[in-house]
Amino acid sequence: MAQANALRRRVLDAFDRAILRILQRDNRTPQRTIGEAVNLSAAAVQRRVAAMEKAGIIERNVAIVDTRAVQMGITAIVEVQLADERSRTVDAAKALFRDAPEVQQCYYVTGGISFVLVIVAADMVAYDGISRRLFSENDAIASFRSLIALDRVKFGTEIMIPDAAMVPAPGRC
Repeated sequence: MAQANALRRRVLDAFDRAILRILQRDNRTPQRTIGEAVNLSAAAVQRRVAAMEKAGIIERNVAIVDTRAVQMGITAIVEVQLADERSRTVDAAKALFRDAPEVQQCYYVTGGISFVLVIVAADMVAYDGISRRLFSENDAIASFRSLIALDRVKFGTEIMIPDAAMVPAPGRC
């Protein structure tokens, strides 16, 4: 709740948005380089980044690992239908998927299924074990469908950050 309030209090200006665009491409970009790109001093960039981290706008700084380099050759997109949508069932599924290290992404969704997951595994034998553990042997799961990726056409973590002029004012649609 405090983080949600902090997000509401911090209004991103054009400088913040420009900084975020650069950091999303490479969060190791030197603050001096960012400052030159957005016409701010390195110290001003540092203060803005720290403020965005404190407000929860910048959630984490991570390294993106090439799955092939660590022999994780299978990416599966899995649609999961729960046996029911009671809070207890949904919360237990969220906890199970959140705690499974093979689950790279998990979304609780609408539209006829309960969850969409992205799972990374070493090979099909490993994926079979994961799917049995998470889905087949789980009474809370009514059904699941696995889509195995043949080729990663696009992968990224960047989100489009609209210019401030494109964002509606709080409370307005």
